[in-house]
Amino acid sequence: MSGTPILQVKEVTKAFGGIVALNRVSFEVNEGEIMGIIGPNGSGKTTLINCITGFIKMSSGKVLFKGRDISNKPAHKIADMGLTRTFQIMRPYYSLPAYKNLVIPLFSPRARRTGGWRGGGKLGDRDTVGIDILEEIGFERDSFVPYKMASSLPTGYLKRLELARCLALKPEIILCDEVFSGLSMSEIASMVPLIERLQMDGITLVMVEHRLRELFRVANRVMVMNFGEKLMEGTAEEVMTSEKVKEAYFGSEEVEEVMTYA
Repeated sequence: MSGTPILQVKEVTKAFGGIVALNRVSFEVNEGEIMGIIGPNGSGKTTLINCITGFIKMSSGKVLFKGRDISNKPAHKIADMGLTRTFQIMRPYYSLPAYKNLVIPLFSPRARRTGGWRGGGKLGDRDTVGIDILEEIGFERDSFVPYKMASSLPTGYLKRLELARCLALKPEIILCDEVFSGLSMSEIASMVPLIERLQMDGITLVMVEHRLRELFRVANRVMVMNFGEKLMEGTAEEVMTSEKVKEAYFGSEEVEEVMTYA
């Protein structure tokens, strides 16, 4: 992990009519680190991810990726630069087998440039690479699971498929929107080492998460949001002992977990 910012978010504001969903949010993410973003429901976390990744246009502010201004660029242009994201509500191609969901990003310009697929460019080569990637993120290669239709996969595999589609683009940073959400404790236990391995492989991660105990196991820093604003940032211990954070979470579903951790 270096001290060089790979992502800089500067006073990003987003208003939907008269409702301000984000109010001048600023933070930086260093290359190679895992940064967590937490906050009560409705605090603007997913809206922030959507603004950074180009899925919605910000009202004002600036986003820099590796020093380049990507503010309000189209989502596919941002992904082509190496900044990818997962979705809280999974968005696979349900009518395709799991491994075929990987073939599509492997046809992208970025995959061609970075060697995201190997071989002479035949479809079969991409099929093999797609299965290789699925195996890396926890699909059993010798089982029928990689060949199952995405519509028949349980939540745990769909969450991994989201990550796999990002990895097919050889990303430098992945923004994960509640990757632990909806998983059983055993599924989370197997997901945590995967997140740690992605960091060891040099991928920077920003994780929006409600499963605080699991997030604090992997995050180097945590930013807390409330009512569309940045409340504070620091280590997990600093965040969880903050009176401001306790007050923001008071009465919410997460408060018991927060207090237990603290």
